[in-house]
Amino acid sequence: MTGHQIARVLSRQAKAITVQSASAGTVAHHGHHEIRDHVKDKIGKREVVGYGYNGQPTYVDRLDFPFPAIRYKEPNAEIQLLREKEKGDWKKLTTEEKKALYRASFRQTLAEVQAPTGEWKSILGVTLFGMSVAVWFYILMKKYVYPPLPPTMAPEWQEAQLKRMIEQRQNRIEGLASQYDYETQKWKE
Repeated sequence: MTGHQIARVLSRQAKAITVQSASAGTVAHHGHHEIRDHVKDKIGKREVVGYGYNGQPTYVDRLDFPFPAIRYKEPNAEIQLLREKEKGDWKKLTTEEKKALYRASFRQTLAEVQAPTGEWKSILGVTLFGMSVAVWFYILMKKYVYPPLPPTMAPEWQEAQLKRMIEQRQNRIEGLASQYDYETQKWKE
């Protein structure tokens, strides 16, 4: 590379840097390409005031991370006046002005974040509805889809078979359990 080519590359880079730093908007021109700042597009004119959750400039009300990276509201004339007044003596601010400053930075107080929402009621309702649908599905399948049970599954038939096996002394039980009489439900003496 010649000295002329190096000077041309450096001047292009310097021009791109000055265009990016001079532009107050979200678009910077680099040669014939347009570079957009997507973060500024998302947050608008809201002020970035900290690192944020995971280093991203987002607003989230969280108890474990109580300081969001950006303010909740975009600044307007009223908020700008309050911020100038805030730089002075805080005793001169009224309670309403302090609340307005707080609400410009935060959507909810920590007590409001912790307050119950009643969401459990909808979750319980949906769960019970799903369970009732499942029970009705089972009943309909049992009645219209599955064939009837064979007679050998009836309790009366099984009891009769058990009595027949005892009378024929099939599968005799030995040991302490053999002392128990099925007919009288008493221990033999």
